[in-house]
Amino acid sequence: MSNVVVKTERLASKSVHEIIESKEFKRLVMKRWRVSLVLLSLLFVSYYGYILLIAGNKALVSTKIGEVTTLAIPLGIASIVIAWILTAVYVVWANNVYDPEVERLKGELKP
Repeated sequence: MSNVVVKTERLASKSVHEIIESKEFKRLVMKRWRVSLVLLSLLFVSYYGYILLIAGNKALVSTKIGEVTTLAIPLGIASIVIAWILTAVYVVWANNVYDPEVERLKGELKP
């Protein structure tokens, strides 16, 4: 009876090539690219939007919002904070979605 279980487990195991060529692996790679590109796009919009705002509308960003502080300072800080938030979003996504799926696929490898 135990031989049947062992043989079934061996049949369920896959080689690295089989996993790389599987639809599941290709879906996982595409999902990672989509998430990365969306977050990268948001980061570029944030950073280059800030740079273009400084270059294109100096009067707006030089508006004083305090005794010595201009609007450019909090906008620059916001740009940095957005980068941290986007990084945190990726880490949470990777820990909750990507890494478990990678571990599942690794579990299908032949010993």
